[in-house]
Amino acid sequence: MAMQEENFSEHDSLRLINEMIGKAKRSYVTKGIASIVWGVLIMACSLLTWAELRFNWYPGFDVWLLVFLALIPQIFFSVKEKKTRKFTGHDEVTARYVWTAFAVAIFLTTFYDTRYGSNESATLFMMLYGIPTFITGGMFNFKPMIVGGVLCWMFSAISVYTPASVDMLLMAASGLFAWLIPGIILWNRYQKQRRANV
Repeated sequence: MAMQEENFSEHDSLRLINEMIGKAKRSYVTKGIASIVWGVLIMACSLLTWAELRFNWYPGFDVWLLVFLALIPQIFFSVKEKKTRKFTGHDEVTARYVWTAFAVAIFLTTFYDTRYGSNESATLFMMLYGIPTFITGGMFNFKPMIVGGVLCWMFSAISVYTPASVDMLLMAASGLFAWLIPGIILWNRYQKQRRANV
């Protein structure tokens, strides 16, 4: 054992460190699938709700129940990625806690909304959308999410002065800028990295 340590040069140490960093980067690739799913879902639900309000049209069910359907692919991809991933950074663990706190806040806001029948909850939802998006963007130095978070807050502030139908359009814009566009950018980056075998 002592002989092996003596033969392990400074050059070998640097090479090993670089290999470990490379493996960590490969394991850490964010695909953007979750962002795309949630962005499309929030936009679709918001636009359908806008159509309900604008044209007095009812699809026969609460369109926001579709959110629960999106949890199925989300859980599937999370479990699949966990099995293949060999490295989890501290920032990823922190992001997981941030998004879990967000999910709890959304659930409690929805529960409050159904209990007391508030029609102005879109303002609160957009405010909440901005928090984990902005934090995640800052943690990973990903400007599209930082901008998306700030836009959610701006849309939230605007919605204080607009009718419920316009609020739904602002919610759709929140889904577009906070999740769909950043998700597409992440997906394209992932595909480029995969092709380059980085």
